[in-house]
Amino acid sequence: MDGIGNTMQKKAAELERMAEVLVTGEQLRLRLHEAKVIKDRRHHLRTYPNCFVAKEIVDWLIEHKEASDRDTANKIMQKLLDQSIIHHVCDEHKEFKDLKLFYRFRKDDGTFPLDSEAKVFMRGQRIYEKLMNTENTLLQTREEECVTYERTLVASEFIDWLLQEGEMPSREEAEQLGRRLLEHGIIQHVSNKHHFVDGRLLYQFRMNFRRRRRLLELLNERCRSIPENHDSPFCLRKQGSEGGNTSFLSVSPTKEIRVVSAVRRSSMSSSCGSSGYYSSSPTLSSSPPVLCNPKSVLKRQVSPEELQTPGGHYIKKTFTIVGDAVGWGFVVRGSKPCHIQAVDPGGPAAAAGMKVCQFVVAVNGMNVLNLDYRTVSNLILTGPRTVVMEVMEEAEY
Repeated sequence: MDGIGNTMQKKAAELERMAEVLVTGEQLRLRLHEAKVIKDRRHHLRTYPNCFVAKEIVDWLIEHKEASDRDTANKIMQKLLDQSIIHHVCDEHKEFKDLKLFYRFRKDDGTFPLDSEAKVFMRGQRIYEKLMNTENTLLQTREEECVTYERTLVASEFIDWLLQEGEMPSREEAEQLGRRLLEHGIIQHVSNKHHFVDGRLLYQFRMNFRRRRRLLELLNERCRSIPENHDSPFCLRKQGSEGGNTSFLSVSPTKEIRVVSAVRRSSMSSSCGSSGYYSSSPTLSSSPPVLCNPKSVLKRQVSPEELQTPGGHYIKKTFTIVGDAVGWGFVVRGSKPCHIQAVDPGGPAAAAGMKVCQFVVAVNGMNVLNLDYRTVSNLILTGPRTVVMEVMEEAEY
């Protein structure tokens, strides 16, 4: 089969856009519960469980830099209302209004419309999370047609796992589920040449359910069309007025400090080369590429052996970094070992004590001294929100 066909690809793209809205809405719902913005509220002697006040949510979105102004915040919430993610508690308002009105996520009151597409996405997300949270050897680096692919699934082994986990009762139905996941843009054949079949072909998750979505992506089709890849998930991209003007401090090898206008800790990769972070503005096509930090911040490369030499010049530090809605706030570059190339001064990493020029030793207990930055970045991006980083830095005497 030479390609899955233009019609299927277009359908998958449309369904993937729908999935992005569902995932983005769910991430916002969980954040609002955690922040206790969603709670039971009383009005005219009646209690409305698990709801939020429209005016308060607009304030919250601006405060957390998810929107630059009230108009943008309103457009974000209207998008969620149009997609039946949220609704007015009494369904008296079909538009989102920046007033003291109560709204609720449909998932919190059981009114979310579970059509066939939504069910597939929810099934796909549950399977993705189960794979990521359990110890298994399903996701591995493998070769197909002399090309190496990372984090792949063998179709027959994936079906074996689905049966073992009780996700499906038979191989035939498990294969049908795999086909539906592919048609909905959740998985894909590694070279996009085949549909899902029970055999030795390799497949990858096309959708990363754990990627931290920015709510502005709901309003910007071009942002969502940028493919996810294995580049650093912490790269910076210049953004126009929609993204606001967040200052990112970037340190050059000569220790000069430069301020670069960028989206704070964007969780989607820009088109970066191995030599630095180059990206064109997604909103201003006439803007020239932005050069954020083209050279390594290191004075010289250090080997893993030198870092681990007893009594050497390097000391180990451990940071526990809790990612926020748009990432962790640092950029990884280099190879064997990787190093911290840049740190957002207002981000979680900086708050934990991370600095540029530190070498990455381990991620969540896994030694990464002999890995490149793409692999290390992927480990962080597909892992839990809280990441434990072991680094080594030059001791000061």
